Amino acid sequence: MTTHASTLSLRRRAVQAALGQIPFDRLLKNAQLIDVVTGEIRRVDIGITGTMIASVHPCDDNFQGVVTRDLAGAYLAPGLIDTHVHVESSHLPAHRYAQIVVAQGTTTIFWDPHELANVLGVEGVRYAVASSRNLPLRVICAAPSSVPSTPGLETSGADFGGEQMATLLAWPEVAGVAEVMDMHGVLNGSDRMLEILAAGLCSGKLIEGHARGLKGAELQAYLAAGVSSDHELTSAEDALEKLRAGLTLQIRGSHPYLLPDIVAALQTLPHLSSQITLCTDDVPPDFLLEKGGMLALVNTLIACGLRAEDVLRMATLNAALRLQRNDLGLIAAGRTADFFTFDSLVNIQPLQVFVAGECVAERGQMLAEVPAADPGLLPPRDTMHLAPLQAADFQLKIPGVNHGKARLRNIKGARFTQWSETLVDVQHGVAVIPEGFSLIWVQHRHGKYLAKPQIALLEGWGELRGAIATSYSHDAHNLVVLGRDPADMMLAANHLIACGGGMALSQQGKLLASVEMPIAGMLADLPASELAAQFKQLRERSADIADWQPPYRVFKAIEGTCLACNAGPHLTDLGLTDGTTRQIIDPILEVWATAE
Repeated sequence: MTTHASTLSLRRRAVQAALGQIPFDRLLKNAQLIDVVTGEIRRVDIGITGTMIASVHPCDDNFQGVVTRDLAGAYLAPGLIDTHVHVESSHLPAHRYAQIVVAQGTTTIFWDPHELANVLGVEGVRYAVASSRNLPLRVICAAPSSVPSTPGLETSGADFGGEQMATLLAWPEVAGVAEVMDMHGVLNGSDRMLEILAAGLCSGKLIEGHARGLKGAELQAYLAAGVSSDHELTSAEDALEKLRAGLTLQIRGSHPYLLPDIVAALQTLPHLSSQITLCTDDVPPDFLLEKGGMLALVNTLIACGLRAEDVLRMATLNAALRLQRNDLGLIAAGRTADFFTFDSLVNIQPLQVFVAGECVAERGQMLAEVPAADPGLLPPRDTMHLAPLQAADFQLKIPGVNHGKARLRNIKGARFTQWSETLVDVQHGVAVIPEGFSLIWVQHRHGKYLAKPQIALLEGWGELRGAIATSYSHDAHNLVVLGRDPADMMLAANHLIACGGGMALSQQGKLLASVEMPIAGMLADLPASELAAQFKQLRERSADIADWQPPYRVFKAIEGTCLACNAGPHLTDLGLTDGTTRQIIDPILEVWATAE
């Protein structure tokens, strides 16, 4: 534990070392510093005392270090800072996540554990905090505000209001209110959202945004409520409007198809604002391991035409300013010694990564295995509170008619959904799925009430040749199954119920692939390489079931198809919902019987 006395002692030694009165603990010589304040690249030596940078000075043989390392002209940049991430999207516990991203140059993350919170409540956040202690990755947590993201339209495993928010914000590990997804509640003054925002404002900590689709007066009102950042950028025009409104932008890597246009728009501005930061948001395990998280985003933005020096400033100093961390984000005396070396400004690949002054990784690999934060910490399991299902549970039943026809409302599209209507035949009280359509099915899995399955027609996903099931589904994380054949849908769902959650594919009565995630139904108990291989196989085999059409109809869209806080129709555990009007809608418009 760092005490006031030990901090004073470290500062005293750092001052003495900077004056040349005592040696530095470590002296790094001949670096090309990426100066994220001035934009310059200059040759320097770096003196480190303890965990702190004591001096950044011109190359000089007069200074001494207990340990000296020649960086031989390598570039040197501050450690990358991810300003918004859901670690759960990697399906890895925190220590396994750190094992990957630290070696890629990321030394600090701002984790919104609202996936865990939606399953486990306050205990989920407590687990996130406890599991991220004593890692080489600095983990700053946010207090999830979206539990659930859309009250009244979905039921998750917990329900957060002002009381829970005040409790979490009092924890020293928590630096603010996580993304405020209930935009409707904010704009319409719901008591719950007023209490949550009041807790954030009274704490003096950050309030993170989720302003998807907001513009004009609604965007201004959202800011007036106290929100000050956003990562839900949907276009270049959207990014510029939000930046002009005063929001801190968190350009995210999870939607790379938007980045060229956003970069082009930013390049039309007189200068690049200090309120532009970077984040990953959600990155699956195979992409994280093969392509990188923040590192991949940095390189993508450089490839889109931004100067490496500007991108690195967004990912370091700008991020530290946003997080109100004056000890991070800059290679300067008095700051924490988090930085990495590399040899190209075109394709940045870390050669060495230093955390708190110690070299912890070289050439993309950690020098030592990252252990669990607390070997005695028991991961939360047994969260699939469902009995085995029958094939009949996956039939779209039409009450009041045995044989006939029905006109039904249905969901059309992926990511940006729309209402549509279709006419179906009814046989033995069950709708016959029309050509070109599939089914989406949801059931509450948290044991909060005696749930019945919800089911709806899905248009725009093609005819699924099997079933895809997941217990990781934003943001209530209920059990979700997509398919056409009830037997296949039952098989995939029952596999996840039996194994404690995860993702599964089935086709013609056989399980094609699965990834078991027994920790809260969203995290796996596997080494990162093994999990990544399983997840990659699952994604690849999903093409046997679905005809993917980027950028919207993609495998990743499965996880967000029930996100009821967004505009348009979505199916949740409570039924077919309208994210715009905040209503639960009866899918049946009319029915009529015909002779059998």
